[in-house]
Amino acid sequence: MAALKRLLIGRPLKSNELGEQKLNKKKALAILSSDALSSVAYGPEQILLVLITISGAALWYSIPIGIGVLVLLTALVLSYRQIIYAYPQGGGAYVVSKENLGILPGLIAGGSLLVDYILTVAVSVSAGTDALTSAFPALHEHKVAIAVTFVILLTILNLRGVTESATVLAYPVYLFVFALLLLIVVGIYNILTGHVSPELHAPIGTPVAGISLFLLLRAFASGSSALTGVEAISNAIPNFKDPAPKNAARTLMAMGILLAVLFSGIVFLAYYLGITPTAQETVVSQIANQTFGRNIMYFFIQGTTALILILAANTGYSAFPLLAVNLAKDKFIPRMFTARGDRLGYSNGILILGLLSILLIIAFHGQTEHLIPLYAVGVFIPFTLSQTGMMLKWIREKPAGWVPKLVINTIGALISLTVFLMFFMTKFMQVWPFFIFLPFMVYLFYSIKKHYDAVGEQLRITTCEPSVEIKGNVVIVPVSGITHVVEHSLNYAKSLSADQIIAVYIPFEREELSRFDEKWKKWRPDVRLVTLHSPYRSIIHPLSKFIDTIQRKATESQYQVTVVIPQFIPKKSWQNLLHNQTSFMLRAYLLYRKDVIVTTVPYHLKK
Repeated sequence: MAALKRLLIGRPLKSNELGEQKLNKKKALAILSSDALSSVAYGPEQILLVLITISGAALWYSIPIGIGVLVLLTALVLSYRQIIYAYPQGGGAYVVSKENLGILPGLIAGGSLLVDYILTVAVSVSAGTDALTSAFPALHEHKVAIAVTFVILLTILNLRGVTESATVLAYPVYLFVFALLLLIVVGIYNILTGHVSPELHAPIGTPVAGISLFLLLRAFASGSSALTGVEAISNAIPNFKDPAPKNAARTLMAMGILLAVLFSGIVFLAYYLGITPTAQETVVSQIANQTFGRNIMYFFIQGTTALILILAANTGYSAFPLLAVNLAKDKFIPRMFTARGDRLGYSNGILILGLLSILLIIAFHGQTEHLIPLYAVGVFIPFTLSQTGMMLKWIREKPAGWVPKLVINTIGALISLTVFLMFFMTKFMQVWPFFIFLPFMVYLFYSIKKHYDAVGEQLRITTCEPSVEIKGNVVIVPVSGITHVVEHSLNYAKSLSADQIIAVYIPFEREELSRFDEKWKKWRPDVRLVTLHSPYRSIIHPLSKFIDTIQRKATESQYQVTVVIPQFIPKKSWQNLLHNQTSFMLRAYLLYRKDVIVTTVPYHLKK
């Protein structure tokens, strides 16, 4: 197993090599922006899916809706740029909400983002698999298995370290940006040169029967799913090379510009070419097909789109472990999330994220359209809370130039709240599990925090009750026969300078009592033997009652009861399956007994 681990993950890194694992701006843009950039492949499609329910003529509304999404994107990018400089330690919406709104809003933001990053992986991989099966329809029935395989590969890649995964993932991301820019440029060129019929689309302003403000807001909310992942850079500031805040802010601006250009281009081309979304083929696939035909350029665009949709999951792998670290430092989730692995990444967070994403893909059968509403509603809760938190920060502190910052955050908060409410009202049947799971997570956070506080209080020397003085030691040794294992354990018990050693034998048949007692007196007359008949063939029950009796007497005399459990260890680990694990069961049971010390004495077999 160790050799396999080295092969998959690589050699361990020293702690002082952490600086070498930091990201420059080019790699960070690829690894942290892939989620936001990849959403261009399905964000415009979500707008069209809502509008097409009225009629094909309603698709022209995608243009003003797209402009609205760009306004929200601008507000979010400017706001998160302020968050990066205000909170350079990372943590994003969780830290902002906790410090400005209180612990409960902070935990709601943190819990939402944890769920959102799990959904990031599931949605991205599922969407990438959809793009792959659009190009190769024969693979459609195997989409769940393909998606799970991709998650496993991404998990292994991230366990190898941030720098190594960024090096691998940078190329597909930049290839995708190049492919889509090429698609947009050629598509617009074809339009300008008259190669595209203007009759494919309804003119902007065409009256459409049945259109309503509610439906337009619903389409806007659906299209805003393209903005998921914008917050990831503010969560992952510690991953940047110094000066980290400055590099993170520049990366965020670059991501915002690229996202705006790609999103605008795809929305415009989809409208002008009269693209209608279908279950069999994605919008980007249809645009590429109409622009280039089914040639090498089409497959290049589909291939890079599939790649970035899959690799967009890496944003989750980058941000989830760092957010988990912030929550774990505040004692709201297990401390194991703060431990770095062999390659200096937070490997526990990476593994948990991969496992939960796989379960989600299997549960939803890899259906992207069923996951996106959950995904989007999860991210707009922390969007709204972080903007509101920054508003309160500027009002309270009033630093130089705070008014424009307040305006930016206010606009962002209002639009984010509107989008969230629209998702809640229009897609409640799809997103209701989120509103059950999130309160459960917050309750779990508080329970974990309460446990850690209680443990700390009990372990602290200044607050603990004084320890009881121990005058002696009574050792109980459960024995199953006269063997080298038992002999080894009795010798160890004697080395403890015990005041009394009691060997306990528990036969299932009465005939064994006297027979074993005679053998014992001849073998170890210096050690007291107690035999307890067990008519119900239980070892734990009679032994437990005997320990209770001894413990009552020992407590009165301020003596410590120690149970020494003999155990032989086979030469090969698989051979454990061939033996009755009585010692393991005894140890597991006795560990929860108060005021009883449990010691296992291993005897290693040689063949």
